[in-house]
Amino acid sequence: MQLQQLAYFVAVADARHFTRAAESTHVSQPSLSQQIRSLERELGAELFHRSRSGTSLTDAGQALLPLARRILADAESARRAVAETVQLRRGRVRFGAPPSLCASLVPEVLRAYRALHPGVDLRLTEGGSRDLVRDLEAGELDLALIIAAPSAAPAGLSVTPLLHEDLVLVSAEPLPRRRARITDLRGQALVMFREGYDVRETTLAACRAAGFDPGYAVEGGEMDAVLAAVRAGLGPAVVPGMVAARSGLRSAPFAPPGLGRTIALAHGRDLPLTRAATAFRGVLLAYLLDADRAGSLPPGTRLLPPD
Repeated sequence: MQLQQLAYFVAVADARHFTRAAESTHVSQPSLSQQIRSLERELGAELFHRSRSGTSLTDAGQALLPLARRILADAESARRAVAETVQLRRGRVRFGAPPSLCASLVPEVLRAYRALHPGVDLRLTEGGSRDLVRDLEAGELDLALIIAAPSAAPAGLSVTPLLHEDLVLVSAEPLPRRRARITDLRGQALVMFREGYDVRETTLAACRAAGFDPGYAVEGGEMDAVLAAVRAGLGPAVVPGMVAARSGLRSAPFAPPGLGRTIALAHGRDLPLTRAATAFRGVLLAYLLDADRAGSLPPGTRLLPPD
């Protein structure tokens, strides 16, 4: 049973005449009649009473007519849905990013994308890089901004480094230097992120490389909780530069070689990006390029050259 046969059947049922139905469907009358006979053979029943005075539906034809109309309507809806998705009037993007980027870079990118493609469903997942990598590998995200590890990229992912971002020291109290030193953290009671934050791991590694383990005023917080604790005067914290720029806290970058991280865009290597996700990637890259040209990237954040 073919959709075209059902379309011819409905046309004859509406016109009650084979010749008029052929004219309305822009096909020759013999061809239309042949398709109807083929449909009748497949169904094992005649669908029309044929006479010189006209054509009427048999009981089998009356049973088929509402089903045929529904099938044709569903097929048209399917064609329309696919066309709208291809033209990016519909679709879905599942995008993930760490909390620090959700509070700084991501909202502007989402705004730019939505202005271009308002019909696309945007789904944002906020989480640590490890969680986002797991979600990408499981096919639960289309794209994610992750913190690229110095070692090789996670297996199964395509990873494109985008930005270098400095980590800075923030405090509610005046800082003793314009540029902080890792050794300044010795003996300090820090406000520290929970396990799983790349900033925590980078800070601990730098302190241990300098020969000490930092102390904690409080640990285990998410981004907002860490900033709130610093504002309350509980202690300083090491945070991403883009977050510090919006925090209202006093901040100081670290003296060379400094502390920093690489922000990368990742997606499943074996899963082709949808048109909506490909367009999102383009909007993100264009936003960063425009911000770099305009000099509007936060201090200590720079666009990395393409490989």
